[in-house]
Amino acid sequence: MGVYHKVGRLPHGGRRISGGNLYMLHWTLIFLVIALIAGLLGFTGIAGAAATIAKVLFVLFLVLFLVALLFGKRIF
Repeated sequence: MGVYHKVGRLPHGGRRISGGNLYMLHWTLIFLVIALIAGLLGFTGIAGAAATIAKVLFVLFLVLFLVALLFGKRIF
């Protein structure tokens, strides 16, 4: 009836990552691609907003990555 998943596994078969660092980088790249496509098509307002979101997410990714390195957390 319902969908269930094994404990410790993600629905798409990937591994769990502490802090979700790679997921944040994934979304950063998605917003970067949206910004590039919107800029090419002339939607400068959307391109600027998507680029800003990509920048913010990238900086958050870097900060979380550095914190994980400093405190010795396992990322992969």
